[in-house]
Amino acid sequence: QVLIRRRPPPIRSRGAMLCSVNSSAARWAPAHRQAARAISSSGARRAIYEDITASIGNTPVIKINRLAPAGINLYVKCEFFNPCGSVKDRLAKAIIEDAEQRGELKPGGTVVEATSGNTGIALAMVCAQRGYHFVATMAASFSVERRKVMRMLGAKVIVTPAPLGGTGMVVKAQELAAKHGWYYARQFENEANPAYHAQTTGPEILTDFAGKRLDYWVTGYGTGGTFQGAGKVLKAARPDLKIVLSEPRLAPLITSGVKQERMEVMGKFGAPATGHPAWTPHPIQGWTPNFIPKITEDGINLGLIHEVLLVDGKEAISTAIDLARKEGIFCGISGGATVATALEVCKKAPPGSTVLAMIPDTAERYLSTPLFAEIDSEMNEAEIEIAKSTPSAIYES
Repeated sequence: QVLIRRRPPPIRSRGAMLCSVNSSAARWAPAHRQAARAISSSGARRAIYEDITASIGNTPVIKINRLAPAGINLYVKCEFFNPCGSVKDRLAKAIIEDAEQRGELKPGGTVVEATSGNTGIALAMVCAQRGYHFVATMAASFSVERRKVMRMLGAKVIVTPAPLGGTGMVVKAQELAAKHGWYYARQFENEANPAYHAQTTGPEILTDFAGKRLDYWVTGYGTGGTFQGAGKVLKAARPDLKIVLSEPRLAPLITSGVKQERMEVMGKFGAPATGHPAWTPHPIQGWTPNFIPKITEDGINLGLIHEVLLVDGKEAISTAIDLARKEGIFCGISGGATVATALEVCKKAPPGSTVLAMIPDTAERYLSTPLFAEIDSEMNEAEIEIAKSTPSAIYES
């Protein structure tokens, strides 16, 4: 027998070979004992890829064991398994491929986009692989490690004043695109974004829960691509599924009921005309810019939402830390926010319910943020005591 090394979870692709998820032995499953799975247009999880973008998608669904209340099945879909560590890898691949197919992006061309970091990192990766130049505009309030990662991937990062928020970096990207003739990715309005989630993320979830209960799906929104794209596929396949959307307590844009003003930019309508009046600064980076994205609004208009719940930033941070220390799941503040919301859903869900929450990215994007404020690089008293419990290699700081 030939043993094939595969990273769990199972392959989620038409005709692909499947490793069992019921045992750690599945990591070394003999090829003849693997089964086929049907629903997904994502590429097969295989040993060799033609390029890095082919490895995007097919992220694992993992059960929460120690944090979930008794009688409720809580799962998370971990998007940090994407090659550059976040759900935005999907968006970047979708937008670049769509621009190529439309003839809007020529070989050696330049892409420009406003980003809180993850979209910029993802676009920098795809552009690097395909030979494009990438310029990001990013508010100064976002973590500095995101700038460094983009620059390592070859991007130019234009920092905009923090008080201007998301609209400031968006306007800067629009100006640069117009002046230099660069391709403007328009992640907040570009229909290629939710379309890709409808083709991949949604079908992946349906495949993973085929023949099983799935009562609630919990997500936040940055652009709204996951919410709208995956949401409409899930709702069409499972009409009784309850979709719960979460947003920061400090930025209750949708909850406020105040409509977002929009305008036409570079011949396309939908960009924010101004910042939303209900927005105030919040620590959940990547979530809820200071406007309601058109993609998010379109998802709301489709009637996808069962409920909108608000989450506190401190609760999001503490939940992310709990996920790391009690589940071994190393995620960012946005993941903590989604799971905190999901735990609230669990409290009122009927016994036996199944809840799935989205985790957008890795904690490594937050090293300079409040998520790591209480994580010291030096030994604490307990560690010093352990170190001195044996005589050798005592480090004196």
